[in-house]
Amino acid sequence: MLNVKVKTSRYLDLPQRHLNSSKRSQSLHMKRTMYHSADRMVERKLIFQKRQYLADFALGTAVASILVMVLYFELAMAGITDKNSGYSLALKVMISLSTLILVGLIIAYHTVEVQLFSVDNCVEDWRIAMSWRRLSQLALEIVVCAIHPIPGDFSFPWLTIHYNGITVTEPQVPIDVLLSLPMFLRLYLIGRVMLLHSRLFTDASSRSIGALNRINFNTRFVLKTLMTISPGTVLLVLMLSLWVIASWTLRLCESYHDDRHKNILNSIWMIAITFLSIGYGDIVPNTYCGRGIAIIVGVMGAGSTALVVAVVSRKLELTRAEKHVHNFMMDTQLTKQLKNAAANVLRETWLIYKYTKLVKRVNHSKVRGHQRKFLHAIHSLRTVKAYHRKLRDNANTLVDMAKTQSVMHEMVSDMHSQQATVDARIAAIEQQLGNLKEHLGSLPSLLAQEILKNQQDWMEKELMPFTGSSTLPGRLSRQSLSLDDSNSGDSETKLTTMNETQTGQPDLDL
Repeated sequence: MLNVKVKTSRYLDLPQRHLNSSKRSQSLHMKRTMYHSADRMVERKLIFQKRQYLADFALGTAVASILVMVLYFELAMAGITDKNSGYSLALKVMISLSTLILVGLIIAYHTVEVQLFSVDNCVEDWRIAMSWRRLSQLALEIVVCAIHPIPGDFSFPWLTIHYNGITVTEPQVPIDVLLSLPMFLRLYLIGRVMLLHSRLFTDASSRSIGALNRINFNTRFVLKTLMTISPGTVLLVLMLSLWVIASWTLRLCESYHDDRHKNILNSIWMIAITFLSIGYGDIVPNTYCGRGIAIIVGVMGAGSTALVVAVVSRKLELTRAEKHVHNFMMDTQLTKQLKNAAANVLRETWLIYKYTKLVKRVNHSKVRGHQRKFLHAIHSLRTVKAYHRKLRDNANTLVDMAKTQSVMHEMVSDMHSQQATVDARIAAIEQQLGNLKEHLGSLPSLLAQEILKNQQDWMEKELMPFTGSSTLPGRLSRQSLSLDDSNSGDSETKLTTMNETQTGQPDLDL
């Protein structure tokens, strides 16, 4: 018997055990999910830091290779080192090694990008992240960063027709000239480093707000913010860096054909007058390489001039508070002028009336003078009114319109919230009206019952003096009045006949 009870208790405890085990499994699953999310966040943070380091190292390697390339060409053009000497070979080897390291860093950077994509999207297979766009970007960056002067002495004849159309030169130019110019394209890494070190990109709250507003944090957005915060500094750095790079590349292209370009100052002069769209024509490019550089500098100069004009106009524009103060002062001044002009009109009107109606002898010359003053006062009054109207129209700027729009948006949102409250109150009133309708629907039946009961009581009281007995009339009245609402008229007829039989006369009171 004891064994049966134990087995029965075990079978009864099975659902509770199953419930407890399911709860424990759910809690363990939640804990594992939380731990996995925390691990992913930590891994994502480490990948972010690694990506920043790789971008920094890549930019430093690119700048170092460009500086070594510039040093190599400066020493060669100055005649300090020969192209076949050990120093030139060492410099070229350094450029090649830095290029190889840069290519490796670019590949590592894109590998980290793929890892970050896998962590963000919970992807196990890294090949899912390898789209055609990513592959084409990787291939383009590798090609741009891989171009550099190779070790060795290689040259080619460069045939050039000068600007006058008569002089023709065909010097032997090293192939390193053509391989060195694309190395300045490695400076695109500056934009990547600026993006990765920007506070807007590294701050989690800023990125969350940007994601809610569907803003993509890229290099363009960072440049826009920098132009908004410090436009003068950005334009100055951009112009100076463009002048230096363009001047050196122009010198590298033109120095083998025109001796005047061997001096870097002449190249800077030509780039400056081309950038400012002046073009004196004293120094001109002869090769297509130099002409292409001049075209690029001219286009960027026109764009920079437009940016400078926009920045200066924004700096000269009054702020919102200054606009309000200026409009208030001008409004006060124009109001005073309007009052003075109106007073002058009234004064001249009174003087014209005085010298034409209140004097014995009219002085026409004085009257004509006051009439002229009267017309001048009217003209002044109209002019002041026109200026005052223009001032009021100009006071409605875009900032005020934006403020008005925000105020209207707040008012509309308040109206929507109040409308929701009113709808809730109307629903409650409708419910109460429905309940009241139900009570009113049951009221006629209750009234009919109360009226019938009162009639029964009244008939009992009225019939008792005539019968002299309290039992029989009560029974008769109970029998005669135990009717519903449909035959109430028949009951009244029977009671009337009964009373006439007992008393010998009709009951008029009934």
